[in-house]
Amino acid sequence: MVVDQGDATAGVRLRPPRHRLDRRAVAWWRTRLLLTAAAPAAVLGLLGALIAPARFWLLLPAAVVAGAGLAAGALLPPWWYRVHRWEVTDDAVYVRTGFFWTEGRIAPMSRLQTVDTTRGPVQRMFGLSTVTVTTASAKGALQVTGLDHESAAELAERLALVTQATPGDAT
Repeated sequence: MVVDQGDATAGVRLRPPRHRLDRRAVAWWRTRLLLTAAAPAAVLGLLGALIAPARFWLLLPAAVVAGAGLAAGALLPPWWYRVHRWEVTDDAVYVRTGFFWTEGRIAPMSRLQTVDTTRGPVQRMFGLSTVTVTTASAKGALQVTGLDHESAAELAERLALVTQATPGDAT
């Protein structure tokens, strides 16, 4: 991607964001995937155990869902960890996410509206947080997920300070 900002910076190439997420994000993603697969597999397994005439037709999908959940839990989180990156400069917030289709998003500091830090129950188990940066974009907020709780708090504070000091309309 080439950024052309007039003659002074013509041809400047934008480098990818350099910060990785916390390594514990892999275990957090894995746990979320396994819990997501476990719920329907357990329901189907319980129904299969209780309804004898439909046992095969309930236990088969339970096994497929459980197998898919185990495969996804084993393969996807390490892959996501290799792809997800983030960075904050004095000018913008950069986030790269995805696995099949990689998406890079850049939000200029002058366009930031709010900065939120959230921690779900599973994230808390792993000591992680998510920083959500709301902009005026129709695409929605940028999220930096899987950060150490302390790092997320520092990032949110830094973004709030930089945003406050950055002139612009934040719309």
